[in-house]
Amino acid sequence: MKITLERYHGLGNDYLVYDPNKNELELNKANVEMLCNRNMGLGSDGILEGPFIGEKHMSLRIWNPDGSVAEKSGNGVRIFAKYLKDAGYVQKKNYKLVTDGGLVEITYLNEDGSRLRISMGRLSFWSDEIPVTGERREVINEDMVFGRTLYPVTCVSVGNPHCVIPMREISQPLVCKIGNYSEVARYFPDRINTEIMKVIDNNNIAIETYERGAGYTMATGTGACAAAGVAHKLGLTGNKVIVHMPGGKLQVEIDDNWEVT
Repeated sequence: MKITLERYHGLGNDYLVYDPNKNELELNKANVEMLCNRNMGLGSDGILEGPFIGEKHMSLRIWNPDGSVAEKSGNGVRIFAKYLKDAGYVQKKNYKLVTDGGLVEITYLNEDGSRLRISMGRLSFWSDEIPVTGERREVINEDMVFGRTLYPVTCVSVGNPHCVIPMREISQPLVCKIGNYSEVARYFPDRINTEIMKVIDNNNIAIETYERGAGYTMATGTGACAAAGVAHKLGLTGNKVIVHMPGGKLQVEIDDNWEVT
């Protein structure tokens, strides 16, 4: 069977776009794993399946490389919005898109759609909304053990779950070391995305990321939102920050209701 896919990346975070309106194959865990495999398949950080055309909005399914489905991806949404523009599905400057992690609002900032603003929804630090085990509480600066080491962890949902650990120095080997344990730790019934964060100043932070179902990634949209939210919640930065990642920079803004863009 012949299939057609498009490859895009957002700050080095690369996805394959699979348009069900142009293909007949039904994606499942096995063929997603095969396609995302960088040795045996095409290789990618995931697959964006869509658009599925609804009465009010188009929707998107986001596959991780391990064949699991992610609720939301900031870079994935940015990439998919660019594809929708390139493929002629949208002509409007502003519209909404449905993900498993909620509705997102997309605004194109230039003609070709390569610069965008995404309203990602409301940040939540509540344990039952992330989720994190235990009594209902905001999970802020809690001690958690990953691989026999104790870390001060703040958890947040951006429509998908994140744990953020502030540190003086960050690196790829360190986040991979922690992420191997934190992703499947007993605290997190749905697994977790992990960011280690260094605060540069009131307007800049840097992060390294280990994604649930994907492993180390060069950039993350939801992770950037999560880390910026945590930095602001802990009083380490203002509500507008530049998030520096190995793949590049994203600007994140948080309003008084914790809505994040």
